[in-house]
Amino acid sequence: MKKKSDLIRAFVKGGFISPADLLKIMELSRNLGNKYVLFGSRQDIMFPSNNADEQSLAKAFQALNIDYELGSDQSVYQNIVSSYAVVNVVETTNWVKEDTYNVIIDGFDYMPRLKINIVDPVQGLVPLFTGELNFIASKEENYWYLYIRDPRKGQVIECWPRLIYGHDIPKIAKELEKIFLELLPFTAEELHMILKNNYVRINYKSIPEKLKFPETTFPYYEGLNAMLNNQYWLGLYWRNNQYDIDFMTAACRLCQETNISKINIIPWKAFVIKGIKASDRIRWEKLMGKFGINERHSSLELNWHLPVIDREALELKKFLVRELDQQDISTHGLTFTIKTNRDMFLFTAIVIEKSSTPGEHYNILYAKNFNPNNIIHHTYARNVKKEMIPSLLIELSKLYFRQLNPEKEHSGDAKQEVHVNGFVTSYQCSNCLTIYDKKYGDPTSNIPAGVPFEDLPDTYKCHVCESAKKYFLPVKDY
Repeated sequence: MKKKSDLIRAFVKGGFISPADLLKIMELSRNLGNKYVLFGSRQDIMFPSNNADEQSLAKAFQALNIDYELGSDQSVYQNIVSSYAVVNVVETTNWVKEDTYNVIIDGFDYMPRLKINIVDPVQGLVPLFTGELNFIASKEENYWYLYIRDPRKGQVIECWPRLIYGHDIPKIAKELEKIFLELLPFTAEELHMILKNNYVRINYKSIPEKLKFPETTFPYYEGLNAMLNNQYWLGLYWRNNQYDIDFMTAACRLCQETNISKINIIPWKAFVIKGIKASDRIRWEKLMGKFGINERHSSLELNWHLPVIDREALELKKFLVRELDQQDISTHGLTFTIKTNRDMFLFTAIVIEKSSTPGEHYNILYAKNFNPNNIIHHTYARNVKKEMIPSLLIELSKLYFRQLNPEKEHSGDAKQEVHVNGFVTSYQCSNCLTIYDKKYGDPTSNIPAGVPFEDLPDTYKCHVCESAKKYFLPVKDY
């Protein structure tokens, strides 16, 4: 398998591209001796360079009017991510349309070196905060929140003190990039004052309320599905992220023949085609049948984020999906990351992180309230062997479904039922879902195994979120 440094990255701004341009990228990859292309989590297209001549590449991409980068483990330039793909596919903010994204994306007249996201917060398919500049749609028409993530500060997200007018997004992004490249850490308020003092004119509005994250579940994004106006959208996914050039070429040509103007790449290394007419549905079904395309993977397959060209992560995913499938476990609504390097930004509900301990050991983390947009991840288990991961993921999935209806779960009747019908040996923190199990105690707090929860001192606190003992609720053991 090729290294990431051998790849050409074509930047598809906003994640949408015309079938004609995508067809040219397919031809370029084919001419380099490739049989496939890859999709990246930032909605870019990648393929092996195979020692291509750099001057010839530059001419080819210049003719395409598409920016690209060749062979870099540490990318200099970044793609602009957007949630254009989800319009008319899942629920979205009512004023955010395809043209909304088109106007903003067209305003970028430079290649960004910062990761930029332009995302609707109502949908659940495109992560909100994977950028360094994250523009999130507000309820105020044409105005956006800006959340800044300075990579030098880790996972910390800061909110810009004003809402930003959509047409000014390219301008403020360009100005902020100049400041970021000085390698000085600033707060969002300080950055706002710097731009103001530099007389950079941006149309602002005061923030009427904090951004609220809707409790959206991760959607099933594969197959032919109904849209509005008697049309359909098609989502397709490959397990190994190697999209066959022959099929992609045929799909581009069918888009041209049926007047589909855009093909959409999504961050889950898959693509979506919107606006398929009912009368053309049979043509798409025949095309997929001709190439033997599987368009109905299990939902267990679709909700994983893996590093590009990482055989270890891909093999671990295959193992975990197979084990969970055999147990008939539902993970609908959950998302997973396999993290094998330190530089990955976490944007899923559950993370399997390679441990620094020698051998195949992993840490299991989960997002607060299982909502990855909260950024904060708690540790569920440390230094566990590969064979133990499926059972831990099963327990976490149960915790996820249990907390979906906390009012009912935490009612007085529910507590009484636990004591009457179940034998209790463990208690769970109601704030971060950490488990205290009598069988294991709490080594972090110097509590030995065998100590019942009832015997813990009143000063006992959750070792993850420091919630008081009173916030722990009993868990049934049968």
